[in-house]
Amino acid sequence: MSVIAARLYRQGQPAGPVSLESCPPIPDHGKGEAEDFVWIGLHEPTDAELQAVQETYRLHPLAVEDAQKAHQLPKVDIYGDQLFVVARTAHLEGDEIVYGETSVFVGKHHVISVRHGSARAHTELRAQLEAAPTLLSNGVDYVLHAILDFIVDGYLPIVETIEENVLEIEKRALDAFLDREDVMRLFSLRRELIRFQRVLAPMAEVSSKLVHLDVPYLDAAVRPYFKDVYDHVRRVDSMVASLREVLTTVFEVSHLLESQRQGAITRRLAAWAAILAVPTAIAGIYGMNFENMPELHLRYGYFATLGVIALLCGTLYAWFRHTKWL
Repeated sequence: MSVIAARLYRQGQPAGPVSLESCPPIPDHGKGEAEDFVWIGLHEPTDAELQAVQETYRLHPLAVEDAQKAHQLPKVDIYGDQLFVVARTAHLEGDEIVYGETSVFVGKHHVISVRHGSARAHTELRAQLEAAPTLLSNGVDYVLHAILDFIVDGYLPIVETIEENVLEIEKRALDAFLDREDVMRLFSLRRELIRFQRVLAPMAEVSSKLVHLDVPYLDAAVRPYFKDVYDHVRRVDSMVASLREVLTTVFEVSHLLESQRQGAITRRLAAWAAILAVPTAIAGIYGMNFENMPELHLRYGYFATLGVIALLCGTLYAWFRHTKWL
C-alpha cells in the first residue's frame, strides 16, 4: 500500500484521517496559536496517487516530477509559498551502503513525505511525535526537522558497523598476511565511504540552508533544531573521513608488515644458505678426482674435515642467531 498514513493534526493531536483527493478545511488561527496541518506519508506512490496529491495541495509539477523519479541529490527548492526538500536515506546490506530517497513537500498547512527505497518507515517516528503533542503542535517545520533528523540518525549505525569491520580486518593484518578477500573487502569499504561522503556533503548543505532560510512558515524558534541536524551530519562526515584514514593506515600497516615478514624470511633463507654453503664447498673440493691434494691420505683426514665443517657451520649458526637472522 502506497499511503502509509494520512492524518489531520489539531493542536498537536491526531484529529482523524484525510484522503488524497480532498483537503480538509483548515481555519487560520490567531498569532501564537498552534496551526492545524495535514501529514501524509507515501511509500513509492503510483503516478495516479501523486497526481491526486498534486491537485489537492497544489504542488509544483517540477517538484512532483523529482519526487516520482527519485534520482536526486539532497536539495532544497522553493516554489512560491511551498518548500520542497530532498534527502537521501541509507542502510547497510552486508558491506554495501544502499541508498533511498525521501522527498518532503512543506506548505503552511501540510507536510507530504514520499519515500523511495528506504528501509526505515516513518511509522515509528510518527508514533513518537504523536506521543508528544507539545512538540507536534510546533507545526509543519518541526515535522520537517523530525523527518530529516530521523534520516540522519540512520547514518550513524552504518559508520559504526563499517568501523567494526575495519578494526577486525586490522587485527587480522597484525597477526598474519591479509588474503585477497580481505584486501578486496578493504577496497570495497573504501569505495562505499567515498560514495557516502558524496551524499553527506549535500545533506549538510540542505541542513545549513534550512537554518538560514527565510520562509514564513519556518519559525525562527525551530531553526536551532535544523542546526542540530546540521551538526549531526557534520559529525557523521567527520567520522567517515577518520574511517577513510584508518583504512589507509590498515593498507600501509599491512604492506609494512608483509614487507617485514618477507624480509625476515629472506634473511632466514640467506642464513641457512650460507651455513649449507660450507659443507657444500668443502665436499665439492674434496670430491674432485686429483692425486695431489693436501691431507688427502691422512689417517684422520675424514674426521678432521667433518670437524672443520661442524665448527664452521656452528660458528655461522651462532653468529646468525646473535644477529637475529635465525
